[in-house]
Amino acid sequence: MKRTVRVGSRESRLAVIQTQWVMERIQAVYPEITWELFTMKSTGDIILNQTLDTIGGKGLFIKELERALLEGRIDLAVHSLKDMPFKLDPRLPIVGLTAREDPWDVLVYPLKMQAVAGPAGCSSARRRVQLKKLFPDMKVEPVRGNVLTRLTKLDQGQYGSLVLAAAGLRRLGLQQRISRLFTLDEMIPAAGQGILAVQGRAGEDYSYLDAVRDPEATDQAAAERAFIAALDGGCSAPVAAYAEIQGQELCLHGLYAEEEAGIFYRGHIVGSRTQAARLGEELAQRLKQEAKL
Repeated sequence: MKRTVRVGSRESRLAVIQTQWVMERIQAVYPEITWELFTMKSTGDIILNQTLDTIGGKGLFIKELERALLEGRIDLAVHSLKDMPFKLDPRLPIVGLTAREDPWDVLVYPLKMQAVAGPAGCSSARRRVQLKKLFPDMKVEPVRGNVLTRLTKLDQGQYGSLVLAAAGLRRLGLQQRISRLFTLDEMIPAAGQGILAVQGRAGEDYSYLDAVRDPEATDQAAAERAFIAALDGGCSAPVAAYAEIQGQELCLHGLYAEEEAGIFYRGHIVGSRTQAARLGEELAQRLKQEAKL
C-alpha cells in the first residue's frame, strides 16, 4: 500500500544532507513509500550572538521540529544525536539510530594559512577543556553558526583554527578541510557524535526504520547518553563519552570536568554491551567519587 511520510529537518545544508541520506536508504528497501521533506529554521540557528548555555541549551535545535511532530505536520524528524537533550518529551521518543560516521573531533585551519594565527573557534565546554589540556597557551573563543558559516568566519581571518566534528565535514564532502584528527587520548567526543537520530511519535508504527537502525550505534548511544545524563550534562557542561564495541564487549570512555574548579577526570569501564546504560551510570558515579577524594 502506498503511503507518504513527511520528514522534518533543520534548514542547514548539513541537516538536509543527513535527512536525505536517511530517506534514501529507507526508500531503497521500501520503494512503495513516498517521501516529503520539510525544512525549518531552529531557534538555535537564529540566535547566533550568544552561547547555547545562555539561551536554553541543545533543545533549541529541535524545539520547532518537535512542535511540528506534535501538531502532526511531520511524521519524523532527523537530528544529529549529539544535538539532542538527554531528557526528551515521552510523547516524542527516538525511534531509530543510524550507523555511526567518523566520531572524532578535528582541527581545521584557514584555507590560505599553514599555521595557527589567532584564537581557536570553539563554543563547546567539552572541547574547550580538552583543548586547553593539549595546548595550554592557546586562546579559545566562542564561535556559533552551522559548519559552513563557521568555515567562512575561519577563512575570513576571524579565527586561527576551528574545532569541528569530522562527521559533519565528511557528510558535506569537505573532508579535505581536516588539518588534524584528534585521537581518543587527546579529545573524547560528544555523546552520540556521528550518529543520526530519528524522532517520532510514541505508539506509531515505525517498523520501516529497520532499514537504517543500527544495533551497535544503539548500544553505544545508550552507554554514552546514560553517562552524560548521570552527570546532568548539557551543552554547557564539559563532559564527554565514547563507547567502543568489540563483539559483545563494550568499553566506555568518559570525561568529567568542572572548568572553574580545575577538575578534570577521565576514565573507562568495560562490560557486556547488553548492560550499556548501566555501564554509563557506573562510570559516571565512579568519576564523581574520584573528584570528591
